[in-house]
Amino acid sequence: MTVMTRIRALAGLAVAAGALAVSNAWAADLKVGFITSLSGPVSSLGIPYDKGIKAAQAYKSEVGGRKVQLIALDDASDPSTAARNARKLIEEDKVDVIIGTAGAPGSLAIAGVARETRTPLISIANADLPGEEGAWMVTLPQPAPLMMSAMVEKMKQAGVKSVAYIGYSDAWGDLVYDALSKAAPAAGIKVVSNERYARSDSSVAGQVLKIVALRPDAVITGASGTPGALPYLALTERGYKGKIYGMHSLINPDFIRVGGPSVDGLLAPTGPVVVAEQLPDTNPMKKIALDFRAAFQKANGAPPTDTFSAYSFDAWLIYLDAAQRALATKAEPGTPQFRLALRDAIVSTKELVGTHSVYNFKPDNRYGSDDRSRVVVRLDKGQWKLVP
Repeated sequence: MTVMTRIRALAGLAVAAGALAVSNAWAADLKVGFITSLSGPVSSLGIPYDKGIKAAQAYKSEVGGRKVQLIALDDASDPSTAARNARKLIEEDKVDVIIGTAGAPGSLAIAGVARETRTPLISIANADLPGEEGAWMVTLPQPAPLMMSAMVEKMKQAGVKSVAYIGYSDAWGDLVYDALSKAAPAAGIKVVSNERYARSDSSVAGQVLKIVALRPDAVITGASGTPGALPYLALTERGYKGKIYGMHSLINPDFIRVGGPSVDGLLAPTGPVVVAEQLPDTNPMKKIALDFRAAFQKANGAPPTDTFSAYSFDAWLIYLDAAQRALATKAEPGTPQFRLALRDAIVSTKELVGTHSVYNFKPDNRYGSDDRSRVVVRLDKGQWKLVP
């Protein structure tokens, strides 16, 4: 081989290698931005969410032969930081979707960035924006009215005639109170209070004194995580003997640890995953719920003991399913065209079986859950038991 022939051959190899590199770069990895609260007052929820996304990665981390890259950030329980994180993930890291965050205020802040940048948001906190404001988001936790109706039904069965409410002074507190104020009167139950407190408060003694003075048959809260135990602790200190109810936002080990005997006997609605082993084999969510538990054990070295980690897992399942369909449009990850195709795929998800629900989304419906997504559980000596 002459020197010139060798040069031409080497040049050809270089061109081929360059073409392959360009091809591989073009067939880009899929990028997911994940935001949660690893610190601050919402961290008792944010840490389980983080463990759930790790379980999801252990379960499956590719779509159509493309690796799914996860970029995770801590928002420190601050909505402003959550919004900044979302902007960074979208504009600098070029993610195609955001999954997050641990609190409703933070998720609503991210939703504003998602709408502006036309990037899909899968909210793992219970946040809702109507109309065009929420056109780029879906919400996984079951809506407050769906879960509240189960609690009001149980109150009616127990002969409750009056119920007091105490919840967070934020979007989640508003959602729960609105659901209660609409469902209770129809069941012949009077709502006698609307007390509020901040997630960062260390005492609710004043609010609970007002509630106890009203002598309600029952108390229900619109709170979550560790701070969600405060009303029950204060009720016990004041000698309250009525019935206690909660929402699905309370189901995590820190709530049980902090609440102790004060929360024993609490009734709450939740997704089926919390009592997966107690479900009948006919339940469509039982298999994937048990698969989630196995993946969680593999990723975190311990079994799950909360409801929140499973929302992260379900968000990942929804994303994988939608990404597969978005890729079929031939739009490439990292482009506006792919983000649009991904959003359209997410909001048209049909009968996707997750751990909490069989998800069905529509463009004008942020929530994808129905009656199959709820069961009622009772806290019995630190363990959640399925209530028939």
